[in-house]
Formats: sequence, C-alpha cells, structure tokens
Amino acid sequence: MRDEQRFEIERAFDLLPHVVGSSWAVIFFRLNGIKNPTREEYHKKVVEYFNELEPLFLKLPNDEKFQEMKKYIQNRTKIEIDKIMKGENKEVEKRYDRYVDYG
Repeated sequence: MRDEQRFEIERAFDLLPHVVGSSWAVIFFRLNGIKNPTREEYHKKVVEYFNELEPLFLKLPNDEKFQEMKKYIQNRTKIEIDKIMKGENKEVEKRYDRYVDYG
C-alpha cells in the first residue's frame, strides 16, 4: 500500500486515542467525581472508549481492494492500544496530567 493511500487513516489514528479516548475518559472520571485515577485506570478507560470506534474501523467494504487497508487498520489499532497501555502515547499522557492537575 502506498503512503498516500493510508495518509488519512494515519492522521485519524494520530488523533483518535486522545481526542476520543481521553476526552470520554475525562468525562467519565469527572462526572463520577474521581479526581485522581491512577494512570492504569485512566489508560484502561481510554482504551475502553477508543475500542468503541471498532464499528467504524470495520466499515470498509469487504472488497479485495480494501483488504490491505483493513489489515493496516487492525494492526494500527493494536499498536495504539499497546502505546496507550504502556504510557507511550504522549498526547494521552498530557491529557492525564492535565486532568489530575486541574480536574
């Protein structure tokens, strides 16, 4: 697959973990009055909400020309979840720090 064919998906995966996962996690913790979740609790909640996007990730047709893109999406999803759980997604970590500091 050429780079230009996956450019938009790459950009989406650069943003979705913190824009969707972290935002929803913060809403969950804030509304439940949890001001100091552990990083592990936060990461798990981010992944939980990020995984809610799976139906969108599966939306591409089962046509042969989409198979390589679908495999890329599956692989990138696993990579992003692993990064979140290991604390290696810098944007997710910034959102966590901001929440526990300013709640």
